[in-house]
Amino acid sequence: MKLVIGGSTGFVGTELLRQALESPAVTSIVGISRRETKVPDGSTDNASKLKSFICDDLNNYPEALKKELEDADACIWTIAITPAKMKDTPWDEVVKVTRDYALAALHTMTEARPIDSSKGPLRFVYMSGHFAPRDRSHVVKALTDFGLAEVSLLRGQLEAEVLDYAEQSDDRVVACIAKPGMIRGPGMEELTTVPGLPSIELQHVAAALLGQAIKGFQKDTLSNDDMSQMGRRILDK
Repeated sequence: MKLVIGGSTGFVGTELLRQALESPAVTSIVGISRRETKVPDGSTDNASKLKSFICDDLNNYPEALKKELEDADACIWTIAITPAKMKDTPWDEVVKVTRDYALAALHTMTEARPIDSSKGPLRFVYMSGHFAPRDRSHVVKALTDFGLAEVSLLRGQLEAEVLDYAEQSDDRVVACIAKPGMIRGPGMEELTTVPGLPSIELQHVAAALLGQAIKGFQKDTLSNDDMSQMGRRILDK
């Protein structure tokens, strides 16, 4: 299977890359980021599976990357402005990175794929967040308290756009939305507690998303609990 990781140098992207390099089901990996995607420590034996593409403008893909995307089986898209960077990022930049880049990836990969592809539909996973309502009436108080109401609503509405695009793609794309809570990595035991926000281990969310990309989607939206249970089962094996 050929896997595309959008945001392959990020927090979740790096763990996805590490697990994908170790997975015999993944034969080729395309890492897309604004800087070089390097092989994580401990995965050097399978480094030949990885191709790194540096994109300064993720709204416009170079021809070499478009060519590489023609036979991709799945994409996991993790790129977004993190809550920690929200206050220092202009709103138009937030929209570009969070919404426009994701839609550009989805459209570009669909257009690059042959209409009569024998590989079946592209499996596109968009990683959103637990607090990402698709309707303004569902914005919770915690989002307003932390100044994250608008960006969370933006991501929720993007979820709907991604699913709608796949629904109207004539079976060229199937989509899945992942809605993790607070993602905990090694050494991150003491994180800010947000009322109503669940947590999930980094390894578990990565294992769950990779498993769905490889085997196909069980449902179009995965909750934090869904991914926690999936990730545990996969890693226990």
